[in-house]
Amino acid sequence: MSSSSRRVLNRALHRLRNWVEVVAAIHPDTDAADRFGRFGRGSCIAFPAAALFGESAIHLGENTLVGRHCSLSVGYFPDQDDLPERGLVIGDRCVIGARTTITAHESVVIGDDVWFGQSVFISDASHGYQDPGMPIGLQLGRHQAVSIGSGSWIGNGAVILPGATVGRHVVVGAGSVVRGHVEDHAVVAGVPARTVRRYVPEVGWIATDGSGEVRPPFTAAEVEAVLTGA
Repeated sequence: MSSSSRRVLNRALHRLRNWVEVVAAIHPDTDAADRFGRFGRGSCIAFPAAALFGESAIHLGENTLVGRHCSLSVGYFPDQDDLPERGLVIGDRCVIGARTTITAHESVVIGDDVWFGQSVFISDASHGYQDPGMPIGLQLGRHQAVSIGSGSWIGNGAVILPGATVGRHVVVGAGSVVRGHVEDHAVVAGVPARTVRRYVPEVGWIATDGSGEVRPPFTAAEVEAVLTGA
């Protein structure tokens, strides 16, 4: 095959791939969306998805984007019939980054305007290990609800463990492992994640390492003015 022929074929295949990705995406007027407990107006699950099951217990808000190769599931296996009514709830205007996995068995609730980086993992259950004679994969851990407050940002590769409650307007650093409670307006990072900065009204974002460093707060309009030189 000549170079020009390969170029033409390459161009055609890329156009076909782009067409398939657009047409195969899940959006409100598709049969796949009808299987969800709720699939909000303007929302989309990009093609291809890695795994989707337990859709009747998944409630997706409006104008929310779920990226490619994501897994959203409720329950332990497809066609499980004893699912919680609202096992996985994702709010309005969220962005779920590519290759993210969210698996719920009882309750995972994500507020509005929550943005994820890529390859985030969230689950409300793990595995037990108490019986030394049984494979760990066969020992099911207890269910512990997970919640993430509105306006938060979850960095690339973060892991949100069962029982975690992340507050509103929280930054979770890339690669962090979050367990327990995270207060509103905090920046957490590390394994396990610890608060490295918290917001104090009328003061700013204060470092927690004892240095006394303070970053002053800025409104979105002020930040835009700085970036644009206005």
